[in-house]
Amino acid sequence: MKKNKLYSILLLACVTLISKAQLTTHQIFDSNGTLTSFEDILKKAQKADIILFGELHDNPINHWLQLELTTELYKQKKQDIILGAEMFEADDQIVINEYLSGKISEKTFKEESKLWNNFATDYKPLLDFAKKNKLNFIATNVPRRYANMVYNKGLSILDSLSDESKKWIAPLPFPYDPNEKAYKEIFENAGGHGGENLPKSQAIKDATMAHFITTNLSKGKTFIHFNGAYHSNNHSAIEWYLKQYKAGLKIVVISSVEQDNINLLEKENINLGDFIICTPINLTKTYK
Repeated sequence: MKKNKLYSILLLACVTLISKAQLTTHQIFDSNGTLTSFEDILKKAQKADIILFGELHDNPINHWLQLELTTELYKQKKQDIILGAEMFEADDQIVINEYLSGKISEKTFKEESKLWNNFATDYKPLLDFAKKNKLNFIATNVPRRYANMVYNKGLSILDSLSDESKKWIAPLPFPYDPNEKAYKEIFENAGGHGGENLPKSQAIKDATMAHFITTNLSKGKTFIHFNGAYHSNNHSAIEWYLKQYKAGLKIVVISSVEQDNINLLEKENINLGDFIICTPINLTKTYK
């Protein structure tokens, strides 16, 4: 009996030590800062028209959860999901379509597309998931050259573009509100650097992403869109434009933050989205 009791005590001590040694990679909170779960995200995502998955571009947990959410939603909805991303510029759509359909090799795709330097680790798995399961993958972002034009010369420069060029941006004139939270913060945080053109150059990206999301959205389908968290935080930016272009959409916003302590969501991160993924600030990055 004594031996059994001693064994139980030792076993409990070992379990306690192992438990303390375990590291938590992330926590998921709801908009109010209450702990929730990936399963809760999935439940709400299944009923959404659009999911804006706001990532920190170099965060491996964000990218893992993006693929997990896509995989689980596919199990539920099969062909009724559409993927799209900020990381692909709209004028690369034809190259993406050719790659997805197997008409061109991966080597040719990489040579012909404007890919981010973390494409291989972070976005190729999503693109290849679409390819494997015959899903549409939409390049939603404005070509960078046009955002640069706005920054350097203002919105009016877009009017001088050819009709062919205008196919890759939001329809002109596009709505813009300098008091919208995202653009007001950009202007204030820049301390005047770049003037009004700085938030406007951001707005043309958000407007274009919203445009290509809504024009490729089909009834009964869910569009999963991957973008930097700042493009959808606080239900602003992309979501604001989505509501300008199409009323009545069911939109779920997932945001991402990093903190020293991930067990309690910091006040400034509450309400960033319907769900907030919180990871350690010292997490290894996918690129530098």
